Amino acid sequence: MERRHILGLILAGGLGRRMGGVDKPLMRLGGRTLLDRVVARLAPQCDAGLVLSANGDPDRFAGFPGPVLPDTVPGLPGPLAGLLAGLDFAAARDPDVTHVLSVPGDAPFLPADLAVRLGAALAAAPIALAASGGRAHYTVALWPVGLRQDLRRALVERDERRVGAFIARHGAAVVEWPIPQADPFLNVNTPEDLAAAEDLDLRPELAGRASEPPPGA
Repeated sequence: MERRHILGLILAGGLGRRMGGVDKPLMRLGGRTLLDRVVARLAPQCDAGLVLSANGDPDRFAGFPGPVLPDTVPGLPGPLAGLLAGLDFAAARDPDVTHVLSVPGDAPFLPADLAVRLGAALAAAPIALAASGGRAHYTVALWPVGLRQDLRRALVERDERRVGAFIARHGAAVVEWPIPQADPFLNVNTPEDLAAAEDLDLRPELAGRASEPPPGA
């Protein structure tokens, strides 16, 4: 799949309860915010640009290089609402944008081959889902824009809140990433996770790859 067909969606709507209620993407790791690190790794893989799913005052993300999208479904239903906002934006933006690549805003070590490998897996299923260590990462996935109407019905009519349940109804190809030294999908959910990320940030196999697209992309 060509990068011009992919819009990047960063999910930053979580309440951050385990981090004291702070905006996790704005926490700093090695002098840079987690969000800056996610942007640096995702932007080269999504030529259609990036959007940020976040509620509240968008000015707190003033440095983000794209629109900040609030939920369009009331009640803070979670990441599925952020996904819907991203799919709706993609549909309105450009007919050439066929897919949305979603990632969490607190995952600073995302792999540079994320879009390429997930895109290649779409031949087997409508959704491609990342996994590592035998665990699926439901918010790290490549979604067809055409799913947006069914997703809206799931949220509004069926009160669906679980990303995994929505994926299961449509089917997904699961793409496994190896973790020989570190998990590229590490989420910073707790102070302990942040300390672990600080240790990992010093490793050469994770550093310096933030803005490099995979060969042949």
